[in-house]
Amino acid sequence: MIPHDHPRYQSLVTREHLAECARSGIVSWEGLISHGRGEAFDYLLGEKTSDSARRAARVAAALLRTARYPVISVNGNTAALAAREIAGLQKASGALVEVNLFHRTPERVAQIESLLCDAGADVFSGEAERLLPLSHDRAWCRRDGMYRADVVLVPLEDGDRCGVLVEMGKKVIAIDLNPLSRTARTATLTIVDEVTRALPLIAEACATLSAEECRELVAMLDNRVFLKEAGIEMAGRLSHALD
Repeated sequence: MIPHDHPRYQSLVTREHLAECARSGIVSWEGLISHGRGEAFDYLLGEKTSDSARRAARVAAALLRTARYPVISVNGNTAALAAREIAGLQKASGALVEVNLFHRTPERVAQIESLLCDAGADVFSGEAERLLPLSHDRAWCRRDGMYRADVVLVPLEDGDRCGVLVEMGKKVIAIDLNPLSRTARTATLTIVDEVTRALPLIAEACATLSAEECRELVAMLDNRVFLKEAGIEMAGRLSHALD
């Protein structure tokens, strides 16, 4: 039992949940390491959403709203942490939801799809093909899913696939707590924030932005600004903490 008055209560509850999801096969054991790395960067943000990330979430909503064929790509960590938030964003944006895994087995794909469906998402499933030019199992996707998309939301770190999708001419929205990662630096837009905080912000903006606001936000997009602001925020908090 984790005592409710523990200063790291929510973090410990999340870790226990992810460990249980790893035991059941939804999360890969390697995914636990990825979560820990992201949590370390979240400390540097003060475990809260910055003003810069809030603005980036609005731009993400604008990209999804103006997309011809938007897709939300979900891995095991995202499903375990934010299945309900994914369902909410799908309803707000109209995007397809598709499971894409590095540690891929048919059983694991089915587990994650079931978890998302139970949370209220309408998951695009069916026969996958090896369509992306990658040497590992993230190459598997649906021809009428991610392969067809013009905008792909990739929650959590995934550098090589992010790069390939951009090279294919797609706009990639990343949610990544590490502004130094390949994903963050390669994506069209990076929201430097924790996934369960970022997804509702995108969904809210999808529901409130006007068509004109969407066009203006997309036209002004410069991911380097968001990455720089995230770095300044983290460095400032670290410097202040050590004074």
